[in-house]
Amino acid sequence: MSQNIKQIIQQQYTMCAKDPVFFMRQYCYIQHPKLGKIKFNLYPFQENSLTELRDNRYNVILKSRQLGISTLSAGFALWSMLFKDDFNVLVIATTQEVAKNLVTKVRVMHDNLPSWLKGTIEADNKLSLKFKNGSQIKAVSSATTGARSEALSLLIIDEAAFIRNIEEIWIASQATLSTGGGAIVLSTPNGIGNWFHSVWSEAEQEINGFHTIKLHWTVHPDRDQQWRGQQTQLLGERAAAQECDCDFISSGHTVIDGAILMDYENKCIEPIERRGFDNGYWIWEYPNYEKNYIVVADVARGDGADWSTFHVIDVENVTQVAEYKGKMPPKDFGNMLVTVATEWNNALLAIENANIGWAAIQPALDRGYENLFYTYKDDGYVDVDVQLKKGYDMKDKSQMVPGVSTTTRTRPLMISALEMYMRERTPVIRSKRLIQELFVFVWLNGKAQSQGSYNDDLVMAFCIGLWLRDTSLKLRQQGIELHKRTLSQFTKTSESVIFTGKSSNNADGWQWSNGRDNENLTWLL
Repeated sequence: MSQNIKQIIQQQYTMCAKDPVFFMRQYCYIQHPKLGKIKFNLYPFQENSLTELRDNRYNVILKSRQLGISTLSAGFALWSMLFKDDFNVLVIATTQEVAKNLVTKVRVMHDNLPSWLKGTIEADNKLSLKFKNGSQIKAVSSATTGARSEALSLLIIDEAAFIRNIEEIWIASQATLSTGGGAIVLSTPNGIGNWFHSVWSEAEQEINGFHTIKLHWTVHPDRDQQWRGQQTQLLGERAAAQECDCDFISSGHTVIDGAILMDYENKCIEPIERRGFDNGYWIWEYPNYEKNYIVVADVARGDGADWSTFHVIDVENVTQVAEYKGKMPPKDFGNMLVTVATEWNNALLAIENANIGWAAIQPALDRGYENLFYTYKDDGYVDVDVQLKKGYDMKDKSQMVPGVSTTTRTRPLMISALEMYMRERTPVIRSKRLIQELFVFVWLNGKAQSQGSYNDDLVMAFCIGLWLRDTSLKLRQQGIELHKRTLSQFTKTSESVIFTGKSSNNADGWQWSNGRDNENLTWLL
């Protein structure tokens, strides 16, 4: 009898070692939020996913919410740690607490295994678990440099689409995974253009070596359309699409709707010419001397983290005709801007004047560029109605400072102009570089900014250009129209005498109606 039990245990152990599905279905327990400790009865989609994790080195999982995939990853990690020596697992999540939860799931599963399956625990704390065979699992937050540590056998990145510095983490992990380690990258979608979306897209094209696992909400046998409708009521349309539908376009919090950006991306074209030492100056049209242009620039801080950019925009039809993105000293960039603005019909040159921006504005001042944009000091922002009421003169620079002032009051107005123009699909955008930045230009803590380690330099320059078109250029045009209307009130006689629409009773023109009678004005002489 004893021999039979030993044979059964040996047989069961061998089957567990070969197949993680058998191991989890037969021996793993999980902590259910309502039912407490229960056996992990795998659904068919979970069994398939587990087999795919075993058979592929790199896995990227696009999933709906509450499908138990984090728990499944924990079970796979435990299976690997028990049946492989020196198997080193690192779990990275948005916060340390989230990463710790996955380690806790491993611990719960291990504690409830039969004694003959358990590993000998050498170290156990809230953030890690280590067995005597050298296998271990650790939890760290995305803010740490844990991925640079000792060689990894498996890297699990939970909710990867929501980790801000995920690109840096992935790059750092490559040295530690180079010895043959694998990765499980799992997340619900969070918009288009971020690292997780890029990894998924390239994996679908079989470019980066990742195996794709897509788990739509319909894979769960207990969910139906009624459940999906309830999610929309609970979460709202966008959040439900993110949490349930595996839909990159509808998910996320991009400032510009993903569907609009996809439409724009399909219309992007290659430039007809690339100029500059870095080929960063892209041109789609050559100057038309019957048109008016605006050159709008955002100057890099100078720390190497961002880019100096500008757009050349056809004012009348809001068409992007040229663009620059590159890194050069601010003074050289300022000289380039003057040259470009001069080439484009002496275009209005608007340079963002915060911090290092002044270094780029100075060359324009030194060279006496006449069509440089100025901001009014006492308003701090461009308000057409206020400026017309105050009678501001564009030629009077005493009330103004050179450049565009981006402040806490003006920035939301610029973002609003971008959102309005893009929603109405008014601008003609040729640049894929700009669209790529817009894909990762998102709402974070109520502020529009680039996601993670991406840049928004092209986006902000474009925002400024659209905003100025509705403010300063509108002000200038209203001034021109006012001047034209004033001149139209004057009529020229055959004797070249100018008068204002009313006929005079006196041929010499020195009679003036004072409201009661005609007064002779010769006394003025």
